[in-house]
Amino acid sequence: MRIIRTSDGEFEAFFRRIRERGRAFDADLWSAVGRIVDDVARRGDEALFEYTARWDGHPVTAADVEASPGERREAAGRVAPEDLAILRLAAERIARFHERQRQEGWSVSDEKGVELGQRLLPLERVGIYAPGGSASYPSTVLMTAIPARIAGVGEIVLASPSRDGRLNPLIAAAADLAGVTRIFKIGGAQAIAALAFGTASIPRVDKIVGPGNAYVATAKKMVFGQVAIDMIAGPSEVVVIADGTGDAAFAAADLLAQAEHDELAGAVLMTPDGVYARAVADEVERQLAVLPRRDIAARSIEAYGAAVVTRDLDEAVDLANRFAPEHLELMVEDPGGLLPGIRNAGAIFMGMYTPEALGDYVAGPNHVLPTGGTARFASPLGVYDFVKRTSILAFDREALGRYGAQTGRFAELEGLGGHGRSVLLRRDSKKP
Repeated sequence: MRIIRTSDGEFEAFFRRIRERGRAFDADLWSAVGRIVDDVARRGDEALFEYTARWDGHPVTAADVEASPGERREAAGRVAPEDLAILRLAAERIARFHERQRQEGWSVSDEKGVELGQRLLPLERVGIYAPGGSASYPSTVLMTAIPARIAGVGEIVLASPSRDGRLNPLIAAAADLAGVTRIFKIGGAQAIAALAFGTASIPRVDKIVGPGNAYVATAKKMVFGQVAIDMIAGPSEVVVIADGTGDAAFAAADLLAQAEHDELAGAVLMTPDGVYARAVADEVERQLAVLPRRDIAARSIEAYGAAVVTRDLDEAVDLANRFAPEHLELMVEDPGGLLPGIRNAGAIFMGMYTPEALGDYVAGPNHVLPTGGTARFASPLGVYDFVKRTSILAFDREALGRYGAQTGRFAELEGLGGHGRSVLLRRDSKKP
């Protein structure tokens, strides 16, 4: 693992390369996904089933693309009781956290004759994407469907691929716990297109949420506007700020926990303690040797891992804000003292005994987080992502009269006389 000081001449270029990993535009990928999305939009089920047979390796028809209630029960029943208990624990904690995110509409009498307000309504139908073939992520189902259910979404539709035509047991169990309405055994860019445009078998949704591979992420970009999306998930990342008082093995383990996601994952330690930086780098090498996904993690650490030695903790905080990481760990004696200075992070993990992996599974806060520096302006997935806000306005005749002239003139300034006329006709009308 590379050790680099912020005072080194090559630091800024190195830091920029880590921040900008995964941002390159791939014209071939864009073109390939575009053809899939357009094909499904035009040919519907026919195209969807062709792509599913080609890439998921099994035929699918209108009769079996959706998991039946019996199939769902059978699949969920194959989950070991002790594993089901863990899923249930996670679901309960996720629900408890997200219940606190409920929002209410409001109304106010702005002045005599004027009522203003905001109405909150849940989305009618939401599509969730969750990997479910050789690698399944039931945590994604819980983290996406539970907030949607709490928001009051009428129909929660899950798309999850199957490698053999059978529903993944963990996905089925998580879907039941989370309140998923319907499950479709489809994946990839074709699933995103089907959810966005609708087919004879797949209902059109209002919003698509959930992570996926590069094809899924690109398809979500393409259908945005046709439907809403949560975010474009990039490679996973963690920044660990440490003051040198903690166990180097803890920091190394957390860096590797992100590095094992994929080769583009970023894992960065920031500390003013050079001796500690060396200890963490050595621990990374030692733990890497026994990591099951060591090949992936090794390539990630080599390309986008670093132990950055800063002048002090203030500089580490400044760098973290520039990075705006998905996950930020404060492995310092007084994490609360650093917290006010943190402006940009998807989730913040406080202290030596709050590893990021807790947030992935059972802590409660959502693990669908902004990546690639988007924590500068974006937030974790939550209940608020599944509601829409509508403004409510009510003026009586007297209130209209108080603002008619100003409205008419404003419309003239913008060259829209019809706007002004629609107000002035009412103001000047002799009708009661």
